[in-house]
Amino acid sequence: MAKLSEHQAELFRGKNWGTVVTLREDGSPHATPVWIDTDGDNVLFNTAVGRAKERHLRRDPRVAVTVLPAEDQQSGYVTVTGTAEITEDGAVDHIDKLAKKYIGEDKYPYLQPGEQRVIVTVKPDKVDAQGF
Repeated sequence: MAKLSEHQAELFRGKNWGTVVTLREDGSPHATPVWIDTDGDNVLFNTAVGRAKERHLRRDPRVAVTVLPAEDQQSGYVTVTGTAEITEDGAVDHIDKLAKKYIGEDKYPYLQPGEQRVIVTVKPDKVDAQGF
């Protein structure tokens, strides 16, 4: 298993957007911009049950996440390729934490009635980086 350096982990902790790439049933890539996070070892993002990336990852847990620094996107990037694990535990608190980080709201304001949130944990198999 690959490991994020502290400098790389800070990029995921910062107010930087990530792009998540999952695989469709036909094997073609599906890329989505997301709010991202890290627990220091793994990359975390949050989604809702039924969305394309959640369906793709339940079928095939291979995933890649790339993040660029919002302040200077020319300064480099980090890409984590690995295996996703999905959990419902703590997912609403996690999306609230991300809402605070990205939009300054204490509660995620876009939660729909009946929407079920999940946390996706990406365990790194490989970390590629430039400038980080």
